Amino acid sequence: LEKMTDLVAVWEVALSDGVHKIEFEHGTTSGKRVVYVDGKEEIRKDWMFKLVGKETFIVGAAKTKATINIDAVSGFAYEYTLEINGKSLKKYMENRSKTTNTWILSLGGTDYRVVLEKDTMDVWCNGQKLETAGEFVEDGTETHFTVGNYSCCIKAVSSGKRKEGIIHTLIVDDREIPEAVE
Repeated sequence: LEKMTDLVAVWEVALSDGVHKIEFEHGTTSGKRVVYVDGKEEIRKDWMFKLVGKETFIVGAAKTKATINIDAVSGFAYEYTLEINGKSLKKYMENRSKTTNTWILSLGGTDYRVVLEKDTMDVWCNGQKLETAGEFVEDGTETHFTVGNYSCCIKAVSSGKRKEGIIHTLIVDDREIPEAVE
């Protein structure tokens, strides 16, 4: 295995199907560009005479578009920025915290990462989109699904405040799971 001597940037990107590691090698003398997603080589270009530019690829089960921008800062110094769906990683993650809820929990000795996509009400667990059953209840809605042998439910209730909107709560075996901050 060749050592990553030209590794210039590493990013962790939290998507619905999991947290993905993106690594970028940029050989400024060889003109090499290599992009790895979760340790797997996605792009390899050798002998690129133009040292600045972009590399676009996809990440994760939902085939999210990612772009690494390579810009010259001064002389032989370069800056590497990652964009997800056309937004800077910071903007993307800020927006994502508004559109998703994430819970990290351990059930029967197994760790699970459950993600609710609020716009579609899709529920993901450890990289898989789950089958869910939604129902209207007196104070809002409930989305039922199974994780391992555990029956789970995400309750959606109005906060009563317009700015806060709807509050989503994950309940596993009558136990409320606190939301994770990623």
